[in-house]
Amino acid sequence: MGCGASKWRGPDVRQRRLSSLGEVVVFLPGLRIPRNIDFSQTLGNHLDKSVVERLTTLRARVVVMATQESATALKPRRKVATRHGGSSTANLLQALEEYLPVLLGLVEEGTELRNKVHFVWANQEDVAEETSMADPWYEVLSVLHLMAMVCFLQANTLLHPRSYADGQGPRVSEESRQATVDLFLKAAGYLDCAIHHVLTQIPPERRRELPVDLAEGNLKALSLQGLSQGVDMQLGLAIDNPKATLAVKRRLACEMLKCWKQVKDSIPELPLSDGWGKKHSLFVKWKYVEAKAAAYYFHGLILDEAETENAEEMAIAALQASGEFLNESKRASEAFHAAPPASRSPAPFGTTKYLVDMIPKDVQSKVQRYQDLYTQQRASNMEVSKIIAAPPPLPDFPLALNPEDYELPQSDRLWKGS
Repeated sequence: MGCGASKWRGPDVRQRRLSSLGEVVVFLPGLRIPRNIDFSQTLGNHLDKSVVERLTTLRARVVVMATQESATALKPRRKVATRHGGSSTANLLQALEEYLPVLLGLVEEGTELRNKVHFVWANQEDVAEETSMADPWYEVLSVLHLMAMVCFLQANTLLHPRSYADGQGPRVSEESRQATVDLFLKAAGYLDCAIHHVLTQIPPERRRELPVDLAEGNLKALSLQGLSQGVDMQLGLAIDNPKATLAVKRRLACEMLKCWKQVKDSIPELPLSDGWGKKHSLFVKWKYVEAKAAAYYFHGLILDEAETENAEEMAIAALQASGEFLNESKRASEAFHAAPPASRSPAPFGTTKYLVDMIPKDVQSKVQRYQDLYTQQRASNMEVSKIIAAPPPLPDFPLALNPEDYELPQSDRLWKGS
């Protein structure tokens, strides 16, 4: 087989038959699953028995837990979330964290041992069912990607509405939304480390053989998605906070749009004929357009308060744009949830609920006021939409959120005695 990568797709098997999902707030393209490998066969004559057994035990545990989690991830009627997003996902994340230091010892053992083990993982977005590569850095990259997707899965679970004893009906609590910000930044940190400190260790010719799941553009897009959805949660919390100013909300909305624009620009061309690729692309389109609606809405409200020349016309133009983008985002959301595997949209909360409730009312009232003003001034009978110019440019703000700092751990002390 050599030292390169190999990909496999069964000629008579439709790639990853996918059933319907449950409620999806946070998109993740399934979970890549490691396949069983026999370390004793390839490393038994080269390493101490205790190291081989430790590698075997830890990786086998990851295989079992990841396989079980993948079978239930994002499925309907998923068990009630805990504060940390569910015990099974927390256990899987811990198993990956414990496996990583032992795995990194293999990276430090030199080229001879590095090329002996073929690590095999099942893909989700690539056309190939599996990718096998004789490079432990590929395994490290796959582990970090899975750790990030587990964080996304935990965040999605936390953002499902829950019932409380206060009789106010199911909702997503402030505590849950705050907890997801930490999860989003943690996921972004894992992926940022993968891009800058792991992907660079894989030779360029071998990097081209990686599945699209692990392509640099996809890793970057997923990392930026974590930041985007983190800003979304912050905006929703600011909307609910009476002390948050309109300027703060506009800044967060513009930051969110900037983030989703970068996601859109980073995501690679994904296979759209089957599997998760089409759904991934539709999710990015949906959230990007929704972010446009938010940014133009809050920008329009600020312009409406200004006393500068043409401020009112620009405010109306921005608000009208927000209404158009809101309608487009609704269509994009429907397309996303309808795309296989079909998913459900939970009851809107946070930013989405506020936009759905407020944009139609504010656009109608302010456009009517603008139209009345023109009538009073004996303006022409043209439609207001024809009088108003294109929406004004949005302000540009630097992104305040950054991925959580994450460094690869030191290799396990077990290797020092091998």
